[in-house]
Amino acid sequence: MPRTPAPRPSASPALDARVALLRRAAHAEPRLEGVLLYGSWTTGEADAYSDIEAYLFLGEGHADTFDGPGFLRALGRPALAHTNQFGILAVVFEDDLMRGEFHFEEAGAGIAAVEGWQGMVHLPDPDAAVLLDRTGRLTEAAARLTAPLAPEPVESAAHLTGELVNWTLMLARREDARAHNLLHAMVAPPQLKLCRLLRGTTDHWLTPSRAAEEDLPAADLARYTATTAPLEAAALRAAARASWQWSRELAAEAHGRWGTPVPEALHARIAGLLARD
Repeated sequence: MPRTPAPRPSASPALDARVALLRRAAHAEPRLEGVLLYGSWTTGEADAYSDIEAYLFLGEGHADTFDGPGFLRALGRPALAHTNQFGILAVVFEDDLMRGEFHFEEAGAGIAAVEGWQGMVHLPDPDAAVLLDRTGRLTEAAARLTAPLAPEPVESAAHLTGELVNWTLMLARREDARAHNLLHAMVAPPQLKLCRLLRGTTDHWLTPSRAAEEDLPAADLARYTATTAPLEAAALRAAARASWQWSRELAAEAHGRWGTPVPEALHARIAGLLARD
């Protein structure tokens, strides 16, 4: 029998309403075997800006022919519906501009893969996340994702220290637009992750900038702020130097706590490159 979990109110009534529409449409669509929500609604962190994100698992023989955009019209008229660079159907609903991300997959392999999400997806309340389960398999798989994400510190710190070396070295190439992008897109995430690891605030591990204002001390936020810059040469150079100094201090703190390796000579050479006028 299809599951009908009790509704759970969030801080976003609009998202609650759209989740209810998705539940209703899923139960009415016999080709769907299961529907699993993920994202902020499932972790109790939804707000007025939250998206609706879901995996929709189709019965055998339907995955290649199912009209995903047509089905999603039951949730509201789309202003945009396109397959993004990750192969996910991205939707923007016309009435309130809420974003949506929807994966349509064959149920057999798709549900079997859910168990492998441990360490990558956290579903503290799987009963709320599972909107439809005609066989029980999805509920069983989702139940394995209740443990909070807890990265292993030594291995994670060593990996992040290496990432910071790799991406920071590219800042010395004197390509301003590229450096601007690298600072924010490639250096900041491992930097914030290493900071979170050291501060014991890893609840937002997969998106380390999320709720940073609440999760991190003011001193760390100030260090992060110093690593940001407009697309202007002198400001970028200063931000790159500040970024690398903070990265080195975080790496040294990790070394002191967990004994993770720090290639001091390489770190110094990178600092020298970034110090050039």
